[in-house]
Amino acid sequence: MNLAPHNNTVTFREAFLLWLKIGFINFGGPAGQIALMHRLIVEERRWISETRFLHALNYCMLLPGPEAQQLAIYIGWLLHKTWGGIVAGLLFILPGFVLMTLIAAAYVLLGDLSWMQGLLFGLQAATLAIVLEAVQRLAKKALKHRALYLLAGMAFVAIFVFAVPFPLIVLSAGLIGLLGHRYAPQVFQTGGKAAAGNEPEEAVPTHAQPDRSWTLRVLLSGVLLWGLPVLLLFLTLGAQQVFTQEALFFSKMAVVTFGGAYAVLAYVAQQAVERYGWLLPGEMVQGLALAETTPGPLIMVLTYVGFLGAYRDPGALPPLSAGMLGALLSTWVTFVPCFLWIFLGAPYIERLRGNRQLAAALSGITAAVVGVVLNLSLWFAIHVLFKQVDSWSGYGMKLPLPALDSLQLPALLLAALAMLALLRLHLNLMLVLGGCAGLGLLLKLLGLA
Repeated sequence: MNLAPHNNTVTFREAFLLWLKIGFINFGGPAGQIALMHRLIVEERRWISETRFLHALNYCMLLPGPEAQQLAIYIGWLLHKTWGGIVAGLLFILPGFVLMTLIAAAYVLLGDLSWMQGLLFGLQAATLAIVLEAVQRLAKKALKHRALYLLAGMAFVAIFVFAVPFPLIVLSAGLIGLLGHRYAPQVFQTGGKAAAGNEPEEAVPTHAQPDRSWTLRVLLSGVLLWGLPVLLLFLTLGAQQVFTQEALFFSKMAVVTFGGAYAVLAYVAQQAVERYGWLLPGEMVQGLALAETTPGPLIMVLTYVGFLGAYRDPGALPPLSAGMLGALLSTWVTFVPCFLWIFLGAPYIERLRGNRQLAAALSGITAAVVGVVLNLSLWFAIHVLFKQVDSWSGYGMKLPLPALDSLQLPALLLAALAMLALLRLHLNLMLVLGGCAGLGLLLKLLGLA
């Protein structure tokens, strides 16, 4: 395949506008968000190569926190240094934060969100088409050998069937890649640099020059921005005040959410409902549904939880103001660490990109990541198409079991229309998302969704 040359003169304004656009349309959880960035940045604009995109994604998969947002920070940093990463990361979550905060406020003031759910229902179904297309593209370009297909399949089975943690899968795949470099280099060289076809190798950016002073400055800045608000709340309000509790709890979640939000949402729901009493069980379920269908990472549900918890225990503040502050605080301590991990590690990861042993390890990780993204895509598809999803456990396995009689035919129809529009008719992405949103709202008003 003949590829157009990479665009190495991306202006800050161009990048700003694209990140703003992505912030408004990055529906579908990590699978949908990774797919969207791949489509817009790699396929359409060719701002970075397939190899570099996968290299960055591999690193982000190893980190705690939302991997898609960290990928946005990494790419933004690649293009325009630190400020590029800051802008990309902020715009990736800002529309979702504002929307989740407004939804929480509308819920406590009005109590009815059915119209919003209809609008988001259509967007969610449309995102399914983007997700499925991304899995196919990633597999085609990253898996150039049958052994890599096997490794991707093993990763998928490990996480989907046996619920093996993301980090263990990724580290195991990296070890397999290292061994493969020694015993079968032709397999893992193919999966590494050649994964993107005949793309030319890109130079390491001039700003990827890590040194001790840079590392210490980033570490100190990140710790202060992250920890200082928590410490001040603890010292001024005490450990039992709701703002302190939220700051401490969500800070802890920021460092243990390996593999994205799916791994810890059950724990968050249990603690928020049963231990802290910030919201009711039904409200937590609604919050999760809204987070799945609004732009931004799924962990953005913590914004909703933080709002309701502070709204119901406002202290000396007006309830609505307390809710806004709780939403902001929860979001701040959740996402500030994402910037810290990228700005600390990305320069070193970029400097190591030409290392043959590391390239072999990352080729193994890339294959595993395809299996992981397939798992996320299947999880997303099941929850879009079925209203009720149970689970079965036994013999070390844990499988989702959708209730077949809960199949949402309108969601299936909208997803099929979106796939036809995107993959066959090649219609504009925004046109497809807007059309599906309108159809979703219509179906909800008619009582069909």
